[in-house]
Amino acid sequence: MLCPLHEPVLNVFIAELIDDSPNTSVFFHGVREHTLNFIQPSERPPDANMLGSSSVKVLLLAVAVGVYLIPSPIDPEPYIFEGPPPALIGPLAVNTRLQKGRRLFSGQLKGPESFTADQNGNIYTGTVDGKLWRISNESLTFITQMGRDIPECGTSTDYEPVCGRPHGLRLDRDGHLIVADSYHGLFKVDPWTGEKTLLHSSKEGADGIPFGFLNGLEISKNGTVFFTDSSSKWGRRHVRYEVLETNHLGRLLSYDPVSGRVRTLLDSLYMPNGFAFSPDEDFLLLAETSIGHIIKFWLKGPKAGTKDVVLNNMIGYPDNIRLSERGTFLVGITTVRFRGRLFPPFLDLIGPYPALKRFIVKLVPLSWYNVLLPKYGLILELGPDGEVVDSLHDPTGSLTWAVSDVFQHGAHYYLGSTDLLFLPVLEEWS
Repeated sequence: MLCPLHEPVLNVFIAELIDDSPNTSVFFHGVREHTLNFIQPSERPPDANMLGSSSVKVLLLAVAVGVYLIPSPIDPEPYIFEGPPPALIGPLAVNTRLQKGRRLFSGQLKGPESFTADQNGNIYTGTVDGKLWRISNESLTFITQMGRDIPECGTSTDYEPVCGRPHGLRLDRDGHLIVADSYHGLFKVDPWTGEKTLLHSSKEGADGIPFGFLNGLEISKNGTVFFTDSSSKWGRRHVRYEVLETNHLGRLLSYDPVSGRVRTLLDSLYMPNGFAFSPDEDFLLLAETSIGHIIKFWLKGPKAGTKDVVLNNMIGYPDNIRLSERGTFLVGITTVRFRGRLFPPFLDLIGPYPALKRFIVKLVPLSWYNVLLPKYGLILELGPDGEVVDSLHDPTGSLTWAVSDVFQHGAHYYLGSTDLLFLPVLEEWS
């Protein structure tokens, strides 16, 4: 049966009834007849408009109270940035040097996050659908699935805890991949057979605290695995909650492959992410993403075990840090922190107000935050003391945006792209 509101219209016309009711009209709609009595303004009750206005106010008040009473998923702390973002001058001056590249494997690689390479020139990476890949002469070979391989992998972040999400990965001295899976733990993977061995589970964690968000990973010259747990509270799929909450529940840890012991090296960090050793491994530089910091953690010498902030109030939010062949540090900026025409950067604006943060996350779905992110690609090059010495920009995002990693391999730079469906490759550092 057709709904009356969707019946075919045979003829429609209005006939004024010639009777004592001049305010009555008859509508003929197909075979149905509708009679409407129109009330003249002079006949309306004098308080009709007032009642309508009061009803709207009561409804809005009820909605506001209802939203206020809904528990917020986050428990933020106030955070105030040191000042406005630095000016785009000197080594930060805007340019288009990051546009000189190309995109590979469009639609095949979903968010390649981190990279490593073997002595034969094969490059390895992991993607948001939980898969590990080998890249050889621009051909792509599947290695293994970190979690369960189901059709839904990569379609939604809701499936990441099932499918796995490899983040940091490096090759050890025996040629095995050591992988930090954000959800499941540390793994050793044979890059040719795909055989996986769980080294340390996220459930086991360290010091009685499970891992919530494994992220960056490096292997020192003596074989010790260093890695970050970005949050003991929020997993990778809720990274925006982690950033908005601006908590300090992250850690830098180490894993001894001989004893299997895991140690906490630093705690109370603001979303620790990628890091890189200095050439002599006397220190490492580490990104605290949610507050735009880079810290130096001393591994040797009189300051061993201590940290210094070497770069703060950054132009964007740092992700991974890699050592270049020039001995400098290359930093991928996942989101730029530019001032808008009328307002300061979004996180700067809401940072001091925990109540506002709680309210926002009740109203705005996580997927909507992408609309707020500018499509602007940015890479920073840092000197040994964390000073900015150069920057590459892609102001229109024509090659990439949301840069998560900058891996130099020969003359080429492979760029992590978080959740983007391609692999950007910069063909020269010009």
